[in-house]
Amino acid sequence: MTTFKPVTHVLFDMDGLILNTEELYTVAYQNVLNDYGKTYTFELKTKLMGFQSHESAKTIISELNLPLTPEEFNEATKKQFELIFPDTQVMPGAKRLIEHLHKHNVPIALATSSSIESYELKVNKHHQELFSLFQYKTFGSSDAEVQRGKPYPDIFLVSAKRFPDKPQPHQCLVFEDAVNGVKAARAAGMQVVMVPDPRTDKCLTAEATLVLNSLEEFKPELFGLPPFDN
Repeated sequence: MTTFKPVTHVLFDMDGLILNTEELYTVAYQNVLNDYGKTYTFELKTKLMGFQSHESAKTIISELNLPLTPEEFNEATKKQFELIFPDTQVMPGAKRLIEHLHKHNVPIALATSSSIESYELKVNKHHQELFSLFQYKTFGSSDAEVQRGKPYPDIFLVSAKRFPDKPQPHQCLVFEDAVNGVKAARAAGMQVVMVPDPRTDKCLTAEATLVLNSLEEFKPELFGLPPFDN
């Protein structure tokens, strides 16, 4: 059996890992692109996952040759987000894992590329209780300390140093769904559990420490964390 290094702290991505928002981003972007006869492909989506919002806008405009500025594109998508983000759903296994780690006093933090405004749209209607369990939250698109988005390691390094005991990178385990997020975690010197979209090419998941189909499959004891009670 593969052995992993024990960890003491856990960092979670949000979109596509805890919440089903990656699919909602697809709907929002496509609704905007319909006006220009363009298609938001899965290939383009894979490239963008983990980017900060301004990086996503610039890339989409460039890739699809849109007659928009990044500001105009973000304004159009913001209107879509306000319509669809309030009804996000929790991904399988996420609630159980977060509550389990919190119950056993494992320090956990959120490290999302979302802005704080986007986070509030996704969480405030249905999920405030669950997200209140995180000790700290770092919002990549709003936080001045996070100067570069994933695949750079900034967000995970910033998140880790916000814990009171300031763990070393090797003491942190990251949960991610995106290729860029995995690259960021590895660049930060952390182990990373990946739960990719099933359409993701298997060769793109090779950098992950462990790849799962769902958080329901995760066994905390593999990383020296308290096992589930049942």
